Amino acid sequence: MSHAGASCAGGSIQDDPVTIRIPFNRPFIVGKELSYIAEAVANGQIAADGVYTKLCSRFLEERFAVPRVLLTPSCTAALEMAAILCDLGPGDEVIMPSYTFVSTASAVVRTGARPVFVDIRPDTLNLDEAKIEEALGPRTKMIVPVHYAGVACEMDTIMGIAAAHGLRVVEDAAQAVHGYYKGRALGSLGHFGAYSFHETKNFICGEGGALCVNDAACIRRAEIVRDKGTNRQQYFRGEIDKYTWVDVGSSYVPSEISAAFLWAQLEHLEPITSRRQAIFQRYREALSPLEAAGLLRLPRIPAECQTNFHMFYILLPTPDLRDRLMAHLKSVGILSVFHYVPLHNSPLGEKLGCARRELPVTVDVSPRLLRLPFYFGLSADEQGEVIEGITRFLRERA
Repeated sequence: MSHAGASCAGGSIQDDPVTIRIPFNRPFIVGKELSYIAEAVANGQIAADGVYTKLCSRFLEERFAVPRVLLTPSCTAALEMAAILCDLGPGDEVIMPSYTFVSTASAVVRTGARPVFVDIRPDTLNLDEAKIEEALGPRTKMIVPVHYAGVACEMDTIMGIAAAHGLRVVEDAAQAVHGYYKGRALGSLGHFGAYSFHETKNFICGEGGALCVNDAACIRRAEIVRDKGTNRQQYFRGEIDKYTWVDVGSSYVPSEISAAFLWAQLEHLEPITSRRQAIFQRYREALSPLEAAGLLRLPRIPAECQTNFHMFYILLPTPDLRDRLMAHLKSVGILSVFHYVPLHNSPLGEKLGCARRELPVTVDVSPRLLRLPFYFGLSADEQGEVIEGITRFLRERA
């Protein structure tokens, strides 16, 4: 799940002689972001849990049918909270894909638990539900499905496995806000879900995230963990006469300035999604002839999944062709990027002994995937240049 800008690997354009005219991503303002920030300052509250934080939380709860949504400074913070709430500790094991952003694993590792990487499906690039049970062991405590590109994992199967083995499920829905599985919002299906509002996501506030608490029994503790291990929220509600330190936790609360920006974005949830859908569909239609010719492969979306159109990627036949196409696009001022370097092959992954299982699909797909420029303000002319650049390059080499 790309949680931060670093997930959009592909090199820095700092000090690069090539002028990038069409970036991979461009943050955007769609409504009253700046006036809401000014209003928050004028109201005298720019720290945590003000009016805009509450508006965002209530909107997400009602729109996505989540019992409690707690805004956080990042999706990483939300995943760390989920790990605490699932009582992960040294020796515990957590099932997850290797093809994901580092936050998915680091939230687990910092508790002393160990990731157990499972291969991905060749169609959606999501965690392969058919390979989960063979990876289970006596110390398995949790499963983390990552909804890659805003397309749902096979959640019925995953939740069934979790129920049969007494495991917790934390959805890494960093890329999947406003995506659905069989009509249910991603992030609302597991025991917990984690959202991202990083500037590369569909709905943004620079840095930001949210924890979806779907297990009602965990709501009160989640509030405590988020607020430095104190029961301060109960104090604010008048349920106790003073607050104190009662549990482990950290400062997992976002600035009200971030929430003010995010609220303006959430007010335009549907227009933003419609614009992204149009960009996605144009890429698909224009590049379909190249897929028919065997020159690339386009994203797959199962019938039971409703994507949020988070990204558009292509799979090239070979890593070398992917790299040459990426370099060609950059040479004409278009920034396309590769995505995750599989975590099981990373230095820390190897040090933790996470490279024991064969992951052939992950190893095959990751060096062939290329993400195309995709953002709210991408103009028709800019998108046309991207399409023409890809088409010309691949046709000339066919």
